[in-house]
Amino acid sequence: MVEGSCLCGAVRWTLRDVPAEATACSCTACRRYGALWAYGFEGEDIHFHGPTTAYARGDSLTFNFCATCGNLSHWWGLTVNAEGKRRVAVNLRMTEPGPIAEVPIRHFDGLDTWSRQPGAGARVKDLWY
Repeated sequence: MVEGSCLCGAVRWTLRDVPAEATACSCTACRRYGALWAYGFEGEDIHFHGPTTAYARGDSLTFNFCATCGNLSHWWGLTVNAEGKRRVAVNLRMTEPGPIAEVPIRHFDGLDTWSRQPGAGARVKDLWY
Protein backbone atom coordinates (compact mmCIF):
# COMPACT_ATOMS: atom_id res chain seq x y z
CA MET A 1 0.00 0.00 0.00
CA VAL A 2 1.12 3.55 -0.74
CA GLU A 3 -0.06 6.44 1.42
CA GLY A 4 0.01 10.16 0.74
CA SER A 5 -0.85 13.25 2.73
CA CYS A 6 -0.86 16.99 2.28
CA LEU A 7 1.64 19.22 4.06
CA CYS A 8 -0.57 19.80 7.11
CA GLY A 9 -1.91 16.22 7.24
CA ALA A 10 -5.60 17.10 6.95
CA VAL A 11 -6.02 15.31 3.60
CA ARG A 12 -4.81 11.76 3.03
CA TRP A 13 -5.15 9.08 0.41
CA THR A 14 -4.25 5.42 0.15
CA LEU A 15 -3.42 3.50 -3.00
CA ARG A 16 -3.71 -0.28 -2.73
CA ASP A 17 -0.56 -1.10 -4.74
CA VAL A 18 2.61 0.61 -5.89
CA PRO A 19 1.67 1.83 -9.37
CA ALA A 20 3.25 0.32 -12.48
CA GLU A 21 3.92 3.86 -13.72
CA ALA A 22 3.36 7.52 -12.87
CA THR A 23 1.99 10.00 -15.38
CA ALA A 24 3.52 13.43 -15.98
CA CYS A 25 0.96 15.30 -18.10
CA SER A 26 1.66 18.46 -20.12
CA CYS A 27 -1.88 19.89 -20.09
CA THR A 28 -2.28 23.48 -18.91
CA ALA A 29 -3.33 22.37 -15.41
CA CYS A 30 -1.02 19.44 -14.70
CA ARG A 31 2.16 21.14 -15.83
CA ARG A 32 1.36 24.10 -13.56
CA TYR A 33 0.59 21.82 -10.61
CA GLY A 34 3.67 19.66 -11.17
CA ALA A 35 1.70 16.55 -10.27
CA LEU A 36 2.68 12.94 -10.89
CA TRP A 37 -0.49 10.88 -11.25
CA ALA A 38 -1.35 7.30 -10.32
CA TYR A 39 -4.79 6.07 -11.39
CA GLY A 40 -7.51 3.85 -10.01
CA PHE A 41 -11.14 3.75 -9.01
CA GLU A 42 -12.64 5.50 -6.00
CA GLY A 43 -13.37 3.15 -3.12
CA GLU A 44 -11.76 0.21 -4.91
CA ASP A 45 -8.02 0.74 -5.04
CA ILE A 46 -7.93 4.40 -3.97
CA HIS A 47 -9.45 5.84 -0.80
CA PHE A 48 -9.58 9.49 0.32
CA HIS A 49 -9.78 10.97 3.82
CA GLY A 50 -10.26 14.59 4.86
CA PRO A 51 -11.95 17.68 3.48
CA THR A 52 -10.89 19.12 0.14
CA THR A 53 -11.76 22.10 -1.99
CA ALA A 54 -12.50 21.29 -5.62
CA TYR A 55 -11.77 23.16 -8.83
CA ALA A 56 -13.91 21.85 -11.70
CA ARG A 57 -11.96 21.55 -14.93
CA GLY A 58 -14.61 21.55 -17.62
CA ASP A 59 -17.19 18.82 -17.35
CA SER A 60 -14.86 15.85 -16.90
CA LEU A 61 -13.02 16.19 -13.57
CA THR A 62 -12.22 18.22 -10.49
CA PHE A 63 -8.81 18.94 -9.04
CA ASN A 64 -8.99 18.61 -5.26
CA PHE A 65 -6.89 20.56 -2.76
CA CYS A 66 -6.45 20.67 0.99
CA ALA A 67 -8.49 23.63 2.23
CA THR A 68 -5.82 24.41 4.86
CA CYS A 69 -2.39 24.08 3.18
CA GLY A 70 -3.44 24.10 -0.48
CA ASN A 71 -1.70 20.90 -1.61
CA LEU A 72 -3.19 19.22 -4.67
CA SER A 73 -4.16 15.73 -3.52
CA HIS A 74 -6.11 14.19 -6.39
CA TRP A 75 -8.40 14.55 -9.34
CA TRP A 76 -11.85 13.07 -9.33
CA GLY A 77 -13.84 12.11 -12.42
CA LEU A 78 -17.28 13.69 -12.70
CA THR A 79 -18.85 10.66 -14.37
CA VAL A 80 -18.89 6.94 -13.74
CA ASN A 81 -18.23 4.19 -16.27
CA ALA A 82 -20.68 1.48 -17.39
CA GLU A 83 -19.90 -0.55 -14.24
CA GLY A 84 -20.66 2.45 -12.01
CA LYS A 85 -16.99 3.04 -11.14
CA ARG A 86 -15.48 6.52 -10.80
CA ARG A 87 -11.98 7.04 -12.24
CA VAL A 88 -9.66 9.01 -9.95
CA ALA A 89 -5.97 9.78 -9.69
CA VAL A 90 -3.75 10.63 -6.74
CA ASN A 91 -0.81 13.00 -6.78
CA LEU A 92 2.21 10.82 -6.01
CA ARG A 93 4.18 13.86 -4.90
CA MET A 94 2.22 13.62 -1.64
CA THR A 95 3.92 10.37 -0.61
CA GLU A 96 7.39 9.62 0.67
CA PRO A 97 9.95 9.01 -2.09
CA GLY A 98 11.18 5.59 -0.99
CA PRO A 99 8.22 3.36 -1.90
CA ILE A 100 7.81 4.87 -5.38
CA ALA A 101 11.38 5.89 -6.28
CA GLU A 102 11.74 3.28 -9.02
CA VAL A 103 8.30 3.78 -10.60
CA PRO A 104 8.75 4.69 -14.30
CA ILE A 105 7.43 8.04 -15.55
CA ARG A 106 4.88 7.96 -18.36
CA HIS A 107 4.81 11.20 -20.32
CA PHE A 108 1.39 12.18 -21.62
CA ASP A 109 0.85 15.04 -24.08
CA GLY A 110 -2.34 16.50 -22.66
CA LEU A 111 -1.69 19.83 -24.35
CA ASP A 112 -1.60 19.05 -28.07
CA THR A 113 -1.99 15.44 -29.16
CA TRP A 114 -3.75 13.80 -26.16
CA SER A 115 -1.43 10.82 -26.52
CA ARG A 116 1.16 8.85 -24.63
CA GLN A 117 4.71 9.86 -25.49
CA PRO A 118 7.77 7.61 -25.79
CA GLY A 119 9.43 7.01 -22.45
CA ALA A 120 12.91 8.30 -21.80
CA GLY A 121 13.67 5.91 -18.95
CA ALA A 122 13.06 8.41 -16.16
CA ARG A 123 11.86 7.18 -12.78
CA VAL A 124 10.06 9.09 -10.03
CA LYS A 125 13.34 9.53 -8.16
CA ASP A 126 14.64 11.51 -11.16
CA LEU A 127 11.89 14.14 -10.73
CA TRP A 128 12.02 14.79 -6.98
CA TYR A 129 14.04 17.96 -7.50
